[in-house]
Amino acid sequence: MVFSAPIFLFYFLPIFLLIYYFLPQKYKNSFLLIASILFYAWGAPKFIPFILGSILIDFFIVRKLDKSPDAQRKPLLILSLLLNVGLLAWFKYANFFAENILSIFQWMNWHSFTWNNILLPIGISFFTFQKISYSVDVYRKKSQPFDSIANYALYILMFPQLIAGPIIRYNEIKDQIIDRSQNSGFDNLLIGFIRFMVGLAKKVLIANVLAEQVDAIFAVSPDYFSSGTAWIGMLAFTFQIYFDFSGYSDMALGLGKMMGFNFPENFNFPYISQSITEFWKRWHITLGKWMQDYLYIPLGGNRVPIKKMYLNLIIVFLISGLWHGAAWTFVFWGAYHGLFLILDKLFLLKFNQKIGRIPSIIITFFIAMFGWVIFRADSISYAIDYLQKLFLFDFRIDEFHFDARFITIFIMAFLFSFFGINKKMENLPLHIFNAKVNSRTIILLFSCSIVLYLLCGGALLSGGFNPFIYFRF
Repeated sequence: MVFSAPIFLFYFLPIFLLIYYFLPQKYKNSFLLIASILFYAWGAPKFIPFILGSILIDFFIVRKLDKSPDAQRKPLLILSLLLNVGLLAWFKYANFFAENILSIFQWMNWHSFTWNNILLPIGISFFTFQKISYSVDVYRKKSQPFDSIANYALYILMFPQLIAGPIIRYNEIKDQIIDRSQNSGFDNLLIGFIRFMVGLAKKVLIANVLAEQVDAIFAVSPDYFSSGTAWIGMLAFTFQIYFDFSGYSDMALGLGKMMGFNFPENFNFPYISQSITEFWKRWHITLGKWMQDYLYIPLGGNRVPIKKMYLNLIIVFLISGLWHGAAWTFVFWGAYHGLFLILDKLFLLKFNQKIGRIPSIIITFFIAMFGWVIFRADSISYAIDYLQKLFLFDFRIDEFHFDARFITIFIMAFLFSFFGINKKMENLPLHIFNAKVNSRTIILLFSCSIVLYLLCGGALLSGGFNPFIYFRF
């Protein structure tokens, strides 16, 4: 089940909120956990025993770790990490490695073997990272483990962030799971609903419209369309993935707010970044911070010799690319971003300071766009052909025609993406969603949200295009 599905919007969410708000405080966590299990089971019932079993085992490993003397703590941490990383590697990457080994066997004319593809549990990339943060935070003595396995299960399975994040670290959420009564007021419910609707509108009214044309363009060889169509396809995907993923994050944060949780921000106008270094402080913020704290710093961070630091950056972004998907395109996309982070440290940051803010934003935007072609392509060869098409100056008439609806949404996506160039506008969403606003403003925004709800509902019920890009990760 996804947040933009009619079954969620018109049945699951209203029923859940109605019961949740009338329950006594002491029963809210139990009900939220049951609802989260049902939410996950709707789309992947066969994986529920696997997830619950891994949660049970991990809970007792970390509990033992916390009570053990120092000499035994590290082996128990390694055991927990092996469990979680091993399960992620098996379910997400076994098919990838098997396919590559089969290709090598065929190339060498060796006797091949049969392989049955392994199904991927939904959201495993996200909840695995949260389980790792739990183990490591307890090992580092940043937080005490949960006394209740139900609370730990809720931390992992909570449906607002279960499928596609944000990645919430244990020390950020522990106290809120135990007690969030102070954040459960009516204002939080309204502000949470407003944010949820903003995210839904991003997804349904913008990303879905762009996705139809993007999928049509990337479904055929670059030989079949012009350079102009290639540029439109690249730009459209650049905006689609932003509004799709940031829309999902807004919905997750809004749902959390309605229940009294304050989840960490995940996006902050990434396309106004003046460098790739800044881009990763604005794009998928929780993943960037997770990679920094649980991978880059343990590898030595900036405290190691310069060559080792560059190697660490490449390692981190190769893993980040592979985390996004089991394909060589994601590995190359990660390496591509790692390379530009190294170039930032070598000279690009200084160069960008000299040329000024707007030229730096334009250059960074183009770097990010070319990277998105690699991310979206089905193969490295297709990505190369597509990137070449951009610069072949092939302006013939092709079969792709863009109607007024697509052009209007395309322009809106462009404007909203760069909305934050003005500093006041950049801070406006955070001010509305995270600060106290007056009742008149809340009522006005709530009224606008109702309009968005009706528009999105109409678009969804008409059977429009409605996948989530990050749903498969």
